[in-house]
Amino acid sequence: MKKESLFQMLKFTLFSISAGIIQTISFAVFNEIFHWMYWPAYLVALILSIIWNFTFNRRYTFKSAVNIPIAMLKLFGFYAVFTPLSTWLGHLASKAEINEYLILGVTMLSNFVLEFLFSKFVIYRNQEKQ
Repeated sequence: MKKESLFQMLKFTLFSISAGIIQTISFAVFNEIFHWMYWPAYLVALILSIIWNFTFNRRYTFKSAVNIPIAMLKLFGFYAVFTPLSTWLGHLASKAEINEYLILGVTMLSNFVLEFLFSKFVIYRNQEKQ
């Protein structure tokens, strides 16, 4: 693996951790303070983390020269599949009385891996500044 690719994965991981903190705190506020059901708490928290993560990863991780609206549309396409599926599966798991934070953690981990791969090989493929 190239040194640049390793550094890129490290940056993506660090920005994703910061987005994960935003998602976890906002989910906890909606879940513990406002007592929302799992799926709306998850959905709003996910949207907040997506906005944060996209902004920093586009600029600093992938150093993208790509048209921002096109990159956003591609990411929207990813989340058009991931969000309903993860929201529905999380809702089913919460109805089965699985701990909401365990569901959130598994969902966030799968999101981390899938979004990195999608960003690297679809959104920013051959469009990164060197």
